[in-house]
This record gives sequence, structure tokens and C-alpha cells, in this order.
Amino acid sequence: MIDLKRPVRLLYVDDDRALSRLVQKELGRHGYDVVCAGDGDEGLRLMAEGGWDVCALDHYMPGRDGIDVLPEMIALPDAPPVVYVTGAQEGSLAVAALRAGAADYVIKDVSEDFTSLLRSAVDDALNRRRLQRENEQAQAEVAAARDRAEAMLREVNHRVGNSLQLVSSFISLQARQLKDAGAKGALREAQVRIEAVAHVHRRLYTSGDMATVALDEYLRGLIDELGQSLGPDGSSPDLRLEAEPLTVSTDQAVSLGVIVSELVTNAVKYAYAPGQGGEIRVRLEKADGHRAVLTVEDDGPGIDPADDKPKGTGLGRKIIAAMAGGLKSALEFDAEHKGVRARLAFDL
Repeated sequence: MIDLKRPVRLLYVDDDRALSRLVQKELGRHGYDVVCAGDGDEGLRLMAEGGWDVCALDHYMPGRDGIDVLPEMIALPDAPPVVYVTGAQEGSLAVAALRAGAADYVIKDVSEDFTSLLRSAVDDALNRRRLQRENEQAQAEVAAARDRAEAMLREVNHRVGNSLQLVSSFISLQARQLKDAGAKGALREAQVRIEAVAHVHRRLYTSGDMATVALDEYLRGLIDELGQSLGPDGSSPDLRLEAEPLTVSTDQAVSLGVIVSELVTNAVKYAYAPGQGGEIRVRLEKADGHRAVLTVEDDGPGIDPADDKPKGTGLGRKIIAAMAGGLKSALEFDAEHKGVRARLAFDL
């Protein structure tokens, strides 16, 4: 960053000593600290010492021309902007210098206009460099703020996941104290719902992406947990998952996880008789366009169309309808399937 309280340090590289003195005198009157170099190698050496705000580099010089020295100057650490100086008929050289990294160019002559034009080009180059550095600093601050926010969000997800796990443990302890089978079953279902949400938060705080969830991986972990909580003794049906790689938002993952938990829990309770065995299959697949389809099915007795009264309390059906509504979708049942096949199409 340029210190506005001190003179701007300008390195002027030109083998024309008379013009160099003119530049030093005229720009010095406007507050510039001008140091002159007689050729490109001397200019390169002085620039490498550092401390310069801007450089003006002539083209024709003994030894190496400015266009040969320019890339080496720009490659120096923390190199200042370079204004290229060319003759009146050397437009192609000016274009080549700009392509090589020069900040601007000035047509060289012996009139007073040259020093005015040079000062204007130098000021413009300094302003552009200042804006560039301010932009870089702003981007760095935004990146740092984003990193802090992601770290805080990861910590929030960690704490929410831990808190939900603690609530689940409390419910499990309470269920062990109950003798009523209906009450124990209700608590177990509540525990499954809590675990579905907790699993999303556990995935988020271990993921590098705080906004999305890999749905296939999430469902795989959720199915494993459902298998352990719903049938720890191996008496429940086998849970099978076929999932294509898909990424969804956090809110979508929570809704879909709760829906899967409800459908799988219902299938465990009603699809097969105790000890009968069987399968409950969960499929996740892409559909046409930006759509996906979630399917949960079993080979049980199915749903009796004449029986409008839901089994159990009907709470699970209300929860599924609410979650599906949040996804702007609705659950559909395949009447042609032998057991129960529930399908949910949703936007990605």
C-alpha cells in the first residue's frame, strides 16, 4: 500500500540524460521523488532493491531494449506498475509492452507535453494498482469472513448433532423404564425421527460443504442406523439401499431423511409378521431433467384400498405429508405392486 504522506518514488529508466533530468525536475515539482537509471540492466538492479511505487521504462537503450527488460521487472516480487515509453511512430511496440504487462504507455518527445502525459500515466497506473490491491484485500477479507462463518456453522452443526443425540439417549433411557408396549413403540418412533435429523447435522460438521448433503451417502448411514435401532436383534426385515450419487440442500436432506425413516418404520411394523423376515428396499435414482425419485417398497400384504383408516395413530402419515409438502411434492403409492411401493419425485 502506498504511503500518501511521503513522495511517490518513481524509477525513470532512459539513456537520454537530458530528458531524464527534465523528468526529474518537472515531476519533482509535483512532489515525486524521481531516481534515474541509464540503461535497462541498471534499472532492473535498482528495481530489485525495492521501495518503488512506479517505474517509467524507455524502449531504445544500449545493451537491452525496454521490451527485453520489462518481463524481468514485472516478475520481481511486489513489482510496481511499469509505464512504457515509446516513440511517436511505435504503436506496435506500445501494444507489445501492454501485452507483456505494462500498466500504460506514453509517447516520448522533448516538449513539456511529455512530462505532463507521463505524470498523468503514472497517476493512472498508481490509482489502478491501489484499486487492485484494495480489491484483493476486500476479497481476502470476504474469504476470511466466509471461512469464519463456515467454521461457526460447522460448530453449530456439531453441537446440534450432539444435542439431538443426547435427546435420543434420554428417550432410549425412558423407553427402558416403560412396561407398556404401545408407549415404548411411540418413543422408539420418536427416537428414529430425531436420529434422522441428527444424522444430517453429523454429516454437515464432518463435510467441507456446509450448504449441501450427498444424499446417497446420507441415506446409506441412515439405513444403517435404522437397521440397528429398529431391529437390533436381527428379527426385523433386511433393509436394502440402491442410491445414485445425488447432492441436495440441507433442508431437502432433512425432509427426505424423515420420510425414509417413517416409511421404513411403517414397513417394519406392518409389512411382515414377527420373525417372518423379508426385505424393505430403498431406491434413489435420477429422473429426467433436474428431478429425482425416492422409492421405498416391501413385499408385504400391501394397502387395502377399501380401508381408509390408517394403521396406528396416523401421525406418521401427517409427518410424511408435511415433509413432502416442503419438497413441493407428494407421496404416491403404486397400486400394481404386490406389497407397498411408495414413490416421491422431487426437484434437485
